[in-house]
Amino acid sequence: MFKILIAEDDRELRQLFAHILTKSGYFTHSVSNGQEALDALDKDYYDLLISDIMMPVLDGYELVRLLRSSGNQMPIMIITAKDAFDDMREGFNSGADDYMIKPININEMVLRVGVLLRRAQMINDRKLIIGKTILELDSLTIYTENDNFVLPQKEFMLLYKMASSPGKIFTRHQLMDEIWGYDNDSDTHTIDVHIARLRDRFRNNKDFKIVTMRGVGYKVMKI
Repeated sequence: MFKILIAEDDRELRQLFAHILTKSGYFTHSVSNGQEALDALDKDYYDLLISDIMMPVLDGYELVRLLRSSGNQMPIMIITAKDAFDDMREGFNSGADDYMIKPININEMVLRVGVLLRRAQMINDRKLIIGKTILELDSLTIYTENDNFVLPQKEFMLLYKMASSPGKIFTRHQLMDEIWGYDNDSDTHTIDVHIARLRDRFRNNKDFKIVTMRGVGYKVMKI
């Protein structure tokens, strides 16, 4: 049974989320702020975190940043009343995998939780599936409906990173740091060059496309 940690300072929402997710077949544990979430994660393993942003002691942004900086790659869904685009961008840039704005549709939340957990399972299996396209991490191999081929490592990792979170915007600096490393001397133009190569390779792919977010970065979108 998948275990979900809920960090939400509103008691009624905590109880509602926990009730719905339990009815959907998940084990849940609820806390009221980011610090309590960290304490819970120190004591036990969870498959997914649902977090509010505006919480006492430690807010959701900082909670997500601390988890990602420590190497924790569990799926994270932010559910918040903060509905400005800048708030959403900060949520994704901090490392969240999904972002919902209150008031939410509870059934949609359950569907999104299922998607995040399935995606995480595929990552644990070291492969991604987008439509009929398969990205196999261990061999750096792409399998499509009519072909299979090996990508150069940096190109593969760049595509794999973005495809792991379809729809999520990745900044050039974010991709540079995660794929090339924090101490790399290359500039972010390197990202643009590799993206151009990937677009050329997958220009006829019917499962996904790489979208430029002007002034921000890139994202992979399912077709």
